[in-house]
Amino acid sequence: MTTQDHIVKRYKKNPILTKDDVPYPVATVHNAGIVKHNGRYIMLFRSHRHNGRSIIGRADSDDGFSFTVHPKPFLIPATDNMFAEYEEFGVEDLRICPVEGDYLLTYSAYSRHGVRIALARTRDFEKVERIALITQADLRNVVIFPERFGGRYARLDRPHSEISPWSIWISYSPDLVHWGDSRVIMKPVPYHWDEMKIGPGAPP
Repeated sequence: MTTQDHIVKRYKKNPILTKDDVPYPVATVHNAGIVKHNGRYIMLFRSHRHNGRSIIGRADSDDGFSFTVHPKPFLIPATDNMFAEYEEFGVEDLRICPVEGDYLLTYSAYSRHGVRIALARTRDFEKVERIALITQADLRNVVIFPERFGGRYARLDRPHSEISPWSIWISYSPDLVHWGDSRVIMKPVPYHWDEMKIGPGAPP
């Protein structure tokens, strides 16, 4: 019998980022997405302010292990336009999806109406353009495929359900704003560790 090393090994110097590394007041650091851009690693991470509202911070690294946090948050809840009503409690759990030269950012917009997924775009991680709210309430974990299929964009997501386990669905769009043709592609396994819910993690 042969053995092999683990495919994934835990970094011995974890954690690589804590709230004490953030130069503005936050209570937490978690749920980060990372991408390599122009030879550097860009991390976008979620934090809670001390009032409970969630924001997204940015940290950069040359080696993927030692990160420096930018002096100001990368994304905070909107205070005007159509997004403000749906981001009043925070912006959460951002995914970074490289698509056709842009980075599409999907994140949870959290408000008294529940959680909706918002879509934003950046090319340089300096300027961010909010595009649209792309789901109804109570849907999370949206990740967008890096290429189109038959001319359409595709995404994975996890709708909330009161009558069945939370599963992974696939949906399609001609323009990144209007989505449909949705169907289930993966379900939780009964009597296993994931029997309650599953959802997409990193972008495909």
